[in-house]
Amino acid sequence: MINTLVLHRPSEALKLSSPKFDLSRKSKYCRPRMELTLTQPDDWHLHLRDGDLLQAVAPHSAKHFGRAIVMPNLKPPITTTAAAVAYRESILKALPADSNFTPLMTLYLTDKTSPNEIKLARKSGVVFAVKLYPAGATTNSQDGVTDLFGKCLPVLEEMVEENMPLLVHGEVTDPNVDVFDREKVFIDTVLQPLIERLPRLKVVMEHITTMDAVRFVESGKEGFLAATVTPQHLILNRNALFQGGLQPHNYCLPVLKRETHRQAIASAVTSGSKRFFLGTDSAPHERLRKECPCGFAGIYNAPVALSLYAKVFEEAGALDKLEAFTSFNGPDFYGLPRNTSKIKLMKNPWKVPESLTFPFGDIIPMFAGETLEWQPCFT
Repeated sequence: MINTLVLHRPSEALKLSSPKFDLSRKSKYCRPRMELTLTQPDDWHLHLRDGDLLQAVAPHSAKHFGRAIVMPNLKPPITTTAAAVAYRESILKALPADSNFTPLMTLYLTDKTSPNEIKLARKSGVVFAVKLYPAGATTNSQDGVTDLFGKCLPVLEEMVEENMPLLVHGEVTDPNVDVFDREKVFIDTVLQPLIERLPRLKVVMEHITTMDAVRFVESGKEGFLAATVTPQHLILNRNALFQGGLQPHNYCLPVLKRETHRQAIASAVTSGSKRFFLGTDSAPHERLRKECPCGFAGIYNAPVALSLYAKVFEEAGALDKLEAFTSFNGPDFYGLPRNTSKIKLMKNPWKVPESLTFPFGDIIPMFAGETLEWQPCFT
């Protein structure tokens, strides 16, 4: 719902009809403030880490989102239902006492995952998806899949039976494939054959970065193929990695792409299609792990994500479609109820902190030090 707030002193508006009204004078009463009321959003792709990082960042996501699909790429990875249950307990302990945030757990698919583990995951009531990391594709993916069709087919078939979604980091890891082409090659060589072989497998292509991914998702069967989209891939292109020098805090995987790809993703997301939904891929690293000779991939956007999504939809003239993207399409795809609580976004410029300081060091948020127009309001 989009509202324009009523002026605090309506009689002041009458001066607009007077020929003596001075338009050059600024008044706090002459600028109505826009407000959005949204069903509580969910984050369908989130990294919460563990240990000190978990304690630091969990409250940020819990403040903005009702639920989140939590990534399993820890050290060691979350490969069993028992490990997922234990990790969930750690997350809940890290939340503020008054938080209603619900972590939705995932399993890390390996060459050794068994069909029985999928059955256990479904019965647990806390595991909602299985994550496919091609071995070596991103942070802590060294234990990922090396041969999807040769070693994981029985597991995938069981996932079909259990209606368990497969979440895909969609990049090949062949060093001979250009880093900017790895998503397209993955679609052609892995995802398309997978869907043809198992058409009833629910698949989420996560953090899509190319027009090729947009076309692929739009070509699939609705309800069985969808995609999450991050703030960074909606707003930034690959120039953001290099402008003013190397920018490590804009480095993520999949890497940012050309402007033509960013535009295609933004157009798809703001079209109102049910196939796309919010997934921040918020991925915190301590500052020194980003600003070093071999910096880690990941953008920490949890504190600013809703503000940035609102910016994208406003610029597209599609604020009326924002709520479906943030709050409806995700739970509908997963077969979960929509949230009933509400959240407000106010058109109220605010400055993103330069850094977030914790006992272990600093985390640099996305758009650090910059001013954003939309601000979540919490009561």
